[in-house]
Amino acid sequence: MTDVHNTETRSYNMSQIKGKDTKPEEIVRKYLFSKGFRYRKNVSNLPGKPDIVLPKYKICIFVNGCFWHKHEGCKYFVWPKNNAEFWKEKIEKNTARDKQNFARLESEGWRVLIIWECQLKAKVRAKSLKELENILLSWAF
Repeated sequence: MTDVHNTETRSYNMSQIKGKDTKPEEIVRKYLFSKGFRYRKNVSNLPGKPDIVLPKYKICIFVNGCFWHKHEGCKYFVWPKNNAEFWKEKIEKNTARDKQNFARLESEGWRVLIIWECQLKAKVRAKSLKELENILLSWAF
């Protein structure tokens, strides 16, 4: 099976995928700030470079894309049919690296939370963010 886009279009599309300051990350950060939580972004000296770090509470938050981090059972994660071996290897490496980074963080005394992109879709966003706030409050105090 061939790609539905030509090489130039596919290259442009892939170049537009951001690794930080994504829309889902912005949603979570704005919510946390509005609730009085102060954080640091993309802390490079921590394993996995967490998207959001609350140093005061030793909490790391990763805002993961369902496709890129293999959100099992999620309708937004589907194995690509084109170039299947490449994508399987890439996504499996991502998830293995995630597990390793989470284990390192936890061994250093950090608590790790993952927010999935699908949890920030309009229909479920308010509920997901409130659950996040409740978890943070229970861990922080």
